[in-house]
Amino acid sequence: MANTKQWQVAALDCKQDIEGLADVVSVIHWRKTATEVVDDKTYTGYTYGACQIAPPDAENFTAFADLTEEEVIAWLEATLDVEAIDSALDAQIETQKNPPVVTKKAPWITEELVGGVSITDTNQPAPIAE
Repeated sequence: MANTKQWQVAALDCKQDIEGLADVVSVIHWRKTATEVVDDKTYTGYTYGACQIAPPDAENFTAFADLTEEEVIAWLEATLDVEAIDSALDAQIETQKNPPVVTKKAPWITEELVGGVSITDTNQPAPIAE
């Protein structure tokens, strides 16, 4: 099953004035999340970064107050390697679904009680040696 990916713009760094243009976005702080549900279990991958963008020309400038999330995300997608970002998110989810390393109880450990505490019970303090 394919996962769902979503951009989020966290903040925008602005230069106060560039050649008469006010509040010009220069850096976009972003994160991207991927989510996949398999058999009622949710897997999530995320990444984040900051993307410096080129200054606009006066003819195509959008005033800061008029910016939309869609427009800023389009700037990200035009600047970043979206395929590499998406591949990294897919890999995070795949690793969660099929971890390369798992922790297992040693085969000689049983559910025996040691000092009245189950040695597999992690919610209890370890017995104190006398």
